[in-house]
Amino acid sequence: MTHLNRAVAGLARGGPIFYTGGHTGAELTFEAGRNAAATWADYINVGMEHGTFDLAGLDRFMRGLAAAHRESRAGPMPAVIVELPVEGASAEILRANAWQVRQLLARGVHGLMLCHAECPDAVSALVEAVRFSFRGGRRGAGGHVSAAEVWGVSPAEYLELADPWPLNPDGELLIGLKIENRRALERAEETTRVPGVAFAEWGPADMSMSFGYRGAPEDFARPELAAARERVFRACRSAGIAFLEGATRDTVEAKIAEGVRVFNAADEETAMRGRAVVR
Repeated sequence: MTHLNRAVAGLARGGPIFYTGGHTGAELTFEAGRNAAATWADYINVGMEHGTFDLAGLDRFMRGLAAAHRESRAGPMPAVIVELPVEGASAEILRANAWQVRQLLARGVHGLMLCHAECPDAVSALVEAVRFSFRGGRRGAGGHVSAAEVWGVSPAEYLELADPWPLNPDGELLIGLKIENRRALERAEETTRVPGVAFAEWGPADMSMSFGYRGAPEDFARPELAAARERVFRACRSAGIAFLEGATRDTVEAKIAEGVRVFNAADEETAMRGRAVVR
């Protein structure tokens, strides 16, 4: 089928996909959203774990993105994935903060990233919060109307499409995980197998800190951190989900050959090189 957003469409083809955007917020204005519609990236990361939890700004950004995309009529819309402020330490913490999920999805975002995904129960609670109640989840009626307007579909169509891919092959929402500390690492195999998850990463800076270092790039190659990366990568392969990692122009081809499918790309040329590998 033809998917509505580039990230799901790209992963459904087997990837790779590339994202842009920082981890400490974004310019969330209508005009910035309009400009983002022309991005080379498959998805735009909005960092609300450390950045401002600016729902009003996000609403304006999404409406600007949607308006410019409708005018351009240029294929699937670039997806917007938000890094959640709540961390995945437990199902109880996730459910107590599920209001964040409801609010963000009502703004029309296309996916959510759970940081410090430490246990499968927390991830399952996130999947429940994302899915509508008629599918066994906890999301209720109301927010689908505003989100449908951003997606350019009717409210009834949104109800059918707003479900996690690849759990639902027709779904248009993505759930990603950051398995980025030692507690999360110990349960990586279980966590990545939770139905509804599309991709995961190993969060090298936070993983480094959990091993007692300072999150500096030179620490990432230490034996224990290299082993952590390999364990998360192996868990993703076993679970049949995509692995996310950063890449540069010089490394992207080798990483695609290794099996990485979601990239924090340094620039458009990196993405172009990566896409050329799998054509």
